[in-house]
Amino acid sequence: MGAVTARSVVIAAPASGSGKTTVATGLMAALHRRGTRVAPFKVGPDYIDPGYHGLATGRPGRNLDVVLQGPDRIAPLARHGAAGADIAVVEGVMGLFDGRVADGAGSTAQVAAELGAPVVLVVDVRGQSRSLAALLHGFRSFDPGVPGRVQVAGVILNRVGSERHTEVCRAAAEEVGLPVLGALPRRAELAVPSRHLGLVTAAEHGAAAIAAVDAMADLVAAHVDLDAVRALARPLPDGPAWDPVAEIAAASGELATAPTAPRGTLGAPGLAPGPGPGPGPGAPGGTLGAPSATRGPLGASEGAGGGVGAPDVRTPGGGVSAAGARDGARGRPVVALAGGPAFGFGYAEHAELLAAAGAEVVTFDPLRDTALPERTAALVLPGGFPEEHVGALGENAALRAEVARLAASGAPVHAECGGLLYLCRELDGTPMCGVLDATAAMTPRLTLGYREAVAVSGSPLFPAGARVAAHEFHRCAVTPRAGAAPAWAWRGGEPEGHVAGGVHASFLHTHPAGVPGAVARFAAAAG
Repeated sequence: MGAVTARSVVIAAPASGSGKTTVATGLMAALHRRGTRVAPFKVGPDYIDPGYHGLATGRPGRNLDVVLQGPDRIAPLARHGAAGADIAVVEGVMGLFDGRVADGAGSTAQVAAELGAPVVLVVDVRGQSRSLAALLHGFRSFDPGVPGRVQVAGVILNRVGSERHTEVCRAAAEEVGLPVLGALPRRAELAVPSRHLGLVTAAEHGAAAIAAVDAMADLVAAHVDLDAVRALARPLPDGPAWDPVAEIAAASGELATAPTAPRGTLGAPGLAPGPGPGPGPGAPGGTLGAPSATRGPLGASEGAGGGVGAPDVRTPGGGVSAAGARDGARGRPVVALAGGPAFGFGYAEHAELLAAAGAEVVTFDPLRDTALPERTAALVLPGGFPEEHVGALGENAALRAEVARLAASGAPVHAECGGLLYLCRELDGTPMCGVLDATAAMTPRLTLGYREAVAVSGSPLFPAGARVAAHEFHRCAVTPRAGAAPAWAWRGGEPEGHVAGGVHASFLHTHPAGVPGAVARFAAAAG
């Protein structure tokens, strides 16, 4: 890969709700319309905003998370994601200096410093005028205590009330030496619906998501000086780009020394007894059929592994009995990666690492496909919103039964959050795959935060005792919280998750770029 020549700029705000998602996504789309090659990024673990970024740019939205990936990987991952691009636009998270509660790690300011990228601050100026100068002075002069320099280089005024209001706020910014790059008028919120975990995903919102991105682009193009923003952007720091092949090669020592969890059977502790889910009401009739015509590479709009430009994410046709498909006689092991509206929470680097580890990654949609991809040797069930599609998932009894058979065979199964719910006996009373002897239900309580977790039980992903940084973000409860062999434990929390046979299922999300050894171990178990 040649040298990365992209420049970068960070779109941040004093607080959540200031309008940075509208500005960042609109900026990406407006630049893309002009023929600029835009690489989109999001600070933190969020899965939803990158889906809209993908729609805006035609490239997979990617995340930069100091906690989950480590500070040393931020610039290399940015260089990797910005290959072939003219500019990297990075949307921040929360307020500019907000990060992990304990120590502030993972803030937008820290990512900006790692990239040497200037910060454009989006400020909701409703109800203020010259006081804006004090706010900007504080953000410009505050030292967050991170390596490198945080440069607030410009401001975009949001929700201005009139031309006079704009002039007064512009003068306030100029008092502290900051240029105003744009002023967005007050208007009704753009039509992007939200739910209990934030915006509805781009994959679910369909044509309306495209319309919302177009509206953001129109707004930004009309009221922001795009050339001035581009002129502020600074080159990404020199150095090598993140390389999934090199990451997997470096993880080979871990595979050589770490024991691989034995394949289990249906009778393993924690796996539900019996033959798995029955047909159930509304199940497709007949035998397990061929996959639907919708099966294909997971698009950037779904914000999950694969995406535009991801390698070796394929779609061979035909159905198969998954339990007998892991002999590897027909080439590289097939890792089935769930996607679509119900399972859109994933990272593009996951598919890239799996491919680098020798797997053939094939995506499928559990809402539509009645069979796993042909020759499935392992299964990845990422997070998403299965609770919003529980009826359709329950009606697809053919696929539920096949997932249960694959798990019963001992094949590696990696399930995070929404994937965990799908493996339970039922979700809010609707039959699921029945792989785990557990039930799941929605609750009013939001569970959110980073976790420094330790693997309690060995699995196809992690040896017992492995320490990881992870993230939890859900409003669901699984009973029991942990199986006979729990997946994780962390300070201040009870053991959580289920390890049984080849299954590793938990509410915790990791970022594959931060744990390449786990991906290598999983691919090896599939082979």
